[in-house]
Amino acid sequence: MANQQIKNERMEAIVSLAKRRGFIYQGSDVYGGLSGTWDYGPLGVTLKRNIMQLWWKMFVDSRDDMYGVDAAILMNQKVWQASGHVDTFTDPLVEDMETKQRFRADHLLKDAGYSVDGLTLAEMTKLIQDNDVKSPNGNALSDVRTFNMMFTTTVGPVADDKSISYLRPETAQGIFTNFRNVVDAFYPDLPFGIAQQGKAFRNEISPRDFVFRSREFEQMEIEYFVHPEKWAESFEALLKDTHDFLTALGLPAENVHELEVPENDRAHYSKRTIDIEFDFPIGREELMGIAYRTDFDLSNIQRVAGKSMDYSVKGTNEKFIPHVIEPSFGVERALMAVLSSAYTEDEVNGDKRIVMKFPAHLAPVKYCVSPLLKNKPELVAKAREVYELLKKKHGNVMWDDNGNIGKRYRRQDEIGTPYCVVIDFDTIENDGLVSVRDRDTTEQKRISIEELIG
Repeated sequence: MANQQIKNERMEAIVSLAKRRGFIYQGSDVYGGLSGTWDYGPLGVTLKRNIMQLWWKMFVDSRDDMYGVDAAILMNQKVWQASGHVDTFTDPLVEDMETKQRFRADHLLKDAGYSVDGLTLAEMTKLIQDNDVKSPNGNALSDVRTFNMMFTTTVGPVADDKSISYLRPETAQGIFTNFRNVVDAFYPDLPFGIAQQGKAFRNEISPRDFVFRSREFEQMEIEYFVHPEKWAESFEALLKDTHDFLTALGLPAENVHELEVPENDRAHYSKRTIDIEFDFPIGREELMGIAYRTDFDLSNIQRVAGKSMDYSVKGTNEKFIPHVIEPSFGVERALMAVLSSAYTEDEVNGDKRIVMKFPAHLAPVKYCVSPLLKNKPELVAKAREVYELLKKKHGNVMWDDNGNIGKRYRRQDEIGTPYCVVIDFDTIENDGLVSVRDRDTTEQKRISIEELIG
């Protein structure tokens, strides 16, 4: 119980800092908020983009077997019918019999200490009734039923069955529908992948745990197309690449765990799935997953659309529908893992300090530049010169001349700035060197402006 309290306090501290320092705000906060939505402030949007750019660099730009796409969010309804989302993209729902509030049945049962892996709706209902599981309000619960999580909309001026569309619940189908286009345009050798980053939407019954489970989020997904007999080697290679990416995010290896998903818990199309779990402050939860989807998706497209999804091996008569390995990452879960790993409380000269120890390549602000005193024009002018040079090279550089130097350091520690650069009287009158303070060690060293810029 004490350990759980510490975890809750840590999560509350991270959420508080995220709002106070301009990382993440509640969506529509000025109007009372909208559950399951979050807005990213100036620092949060930069951190988020840094994570996404790192992923794109490692999985796309640095490889010659990856092709990027950016598919439309709105798609023909047949996409989601063929993929099975219209019929099966559901969560188990229960209602509070008094307030009519709705909750995830599996979440309530897990919170009450029961395992729900592999249980049917009827078995969940029986478990709730036999053990008198109540809603968070203390009231009786309804029977468990399914709830489709896709947001439904209509396209065009007439609302009828033919105009129905959905806000995509995943980015993967936009990749599969473009498989033929990429093959026809580039004719890549197998194995090759198609990658996409973008928004996805799920009408979660009970979004919770900060940005971990929300109704609007971003995904980073790859569909890696392989020869049916050679999927295992590609699976292992992509699994290693995934761990390399998580290491580059600064996630401690001891907090990252592989879960080999048993057959009865895998998606019906999957022949092997590994969930990568992470020790969040909220507990050990799924961070991302990698699945062997066989030829399920391309075969569905060929069956429903009537268009060949065959791949012809160059220089041979061999032709087949490729199988697929899918590493799927949620941006917000990655960001929450980065925030959780970076958040540190320590002491400097006997004073408590909160510091976000982001890897330097992810930090939303790379450098902060300050004059020692803001009422000395010669210091301000030189500091501005250094600021402009760093800003031109790195972009995400901050100017701060508010308060004494100690308070500036504390502010920069809280937003994770790796280096604070201070221009003092020695810079102007004696050696021309600037003082650079390291965020993690708090040590300072004096270097030349040329060395700093270089």
